[in-house]
Amino acid sequence: MTTDTTFASLGLAEPLLRAIAEAGYTQPTPIQAQAIPQVLAGGDLLAAAQTGTGKTAGFTLPVLHMLAATHVHPHPPGRPRCLILTPTRELAAQVEESVQVYGKHLPLTSLVMFGGVNINPQIAALKKRVDILVATPGRLLDHVGQRTLDLSGVEILVLDEADRMLDMGFIRDIRKVLALLPKKRQNLLFSATFSDEIRELANGLLHQPRTVEVAPRNTTAERVEQSVYLIGQKQKRELLAHLIKKHQWFQALVFTRTKHGANKLAEYLSKHDIPAAAIHGNKSQAARTRALSEFKDGSLPVLVATDIAARGLDIDQLPQVVNFELPNVAEDYVHRIGRTGRAGADGNAISLVDGEEANLLAAIERLIKRRLTRAIADDFVPSAGAEAAHDADHQREPLPRRGGQPRRGDGNGRNERGGAAKGPSPSRPANRPQGSPQREVDGNRSPRNATRQEADGNRMPSSRPDVDGNRATPPRRNDAGGRRSDQAAAHGDRQGQNRRPAQRAALFAPRGNGNGNR
Repeated sequence: MTTDTTFASLGLAEPLLRAIAEAGYTQPTPIQAQAIPQVLAGGDLLAAAQTGTGKTAGFTLPVLHMLAATHVHPHPPGRPRCLILTPTRELAAQVEESVQVYGKHLPLTSLVMFGGVNINPQIAALKKRVDILVATPGRLLDHVGQRTLDLSGVEILVLDEADRMLDMGFIRDIRKVLALLPKKRQNLLFSATFSDEIRELANGLLHQPRTVEVAPRNTTAERVEQSVYLIGQKQKRELLAHLIKKHQWFQALVFTRTKHGANKLAEYLSKHDIPAAAIHGNKSQAARTRALSEFKDGSLPVLVATDIAARGLDIDQLPQVVNFELPNVAEDYVHRIGRTGRAGADGNAISLVDGEEANLLAAIERLIKRRLTRAIADDFVPSAGAEAAHDADHQREPLPRRGGQPRRGDGNGRNERGGAAKGPSPSRPANRPQGSPQREVDGNRSPRNATRQEADGNRMPSSRPDVDGNRATPPRRNDAGGRRSDQAAAHGDRQGQNRRPAQRAALFAPRGNGNGNR
């Protein structure tokens, strides 16, 4: 892209140019400058772009242009002309928001559908004309099964975050959707990387596609300053609270490996006068939406998330990302820190690393081909009770599970992917039969031996995973087997989630006034 490239020079219609200007954008990003003309040309496209590079506008703008140019009345209800598939609820909502922002001066309609919410309003909306449908695969197939949706009129198919869809085991659902679409259509596949699996999917889906790639594979954002604090696991929470208060971070996205760990960390920060909330697959959609909305508008300074829940989050000008624990998969580090330093803005990413994570840190540094800066918090002095408090949090007995194995994703050393919490690669439990479906608590499993995975998790029984692959946890028996009740399991969620954010002026005030009040 040259410096004189403009949106007008890309051939977009005047109503779109007006909406772009009103949104405050002046020049297209590299992925937009390359992808928009290719899409407007009418052929299939395989595009790879690092997260935060503006790829959503790279396909929504040309799609809106083409649909508006061939807009015909009347259009049959419940029969979309463009279908955009995304792996997560949050990403689906954000893509549809972009469609509304850029298409507000066009006579086109859009609808977003995903699980975790009532299906009836979506059924009612499908009784009207819908030009662009943004959906997660599971809820889309639910509508197809109820015959409330007709996919025979789809002219353009977009697969967004295709690599994540494959990671989350959606390939069977994708194939079912493809079988319902007309053979003659334009296909656009967007991914963060061109992995071997993505190229295999593209070979079966795309016809003589053009290829666009604007960032080398597995490179980290150039504008993100990265550093590491080497510290014991038992002092991590105190150090994080210290850094937040010292630097007055008003918008920090913090990553943990497990859902239980996210709950406990958000609760700890909230108790220490730092409003925080956790989002993960066991949270209701309403709670996730509320927490993300408050985080975006600045009223919630800290959002604690697992990798699954954070996929597809698009937060403008996010200044700070914290790896409270390193991911088991080195590539996930790149995706995590890619949440900051977006659209030309500077960003900062720090990682809190203990001795048992040294091998994970080494794997990350090999992947990104650089040594991360070691930082030291000279003014940080851990309290004498830090170790005891940490030990009390982690002396919970493992929940029983068939075959005597600990439950996955419950915070007892298992992460959301089902991998061991300390160590680079997960392993299969010794008592699992070879070839049996390997379902995790968040729905992620090996696609080779997986049974059907739904995207939305809105149906019962709870054996169907939700949109980001997280299966609704069945009620836990409060019996002699030692299972906790749902109320006890959710106690940590409510403590962090329902706390009202303090005013910014008083956010970092010292705790205590002698009478037990903050």
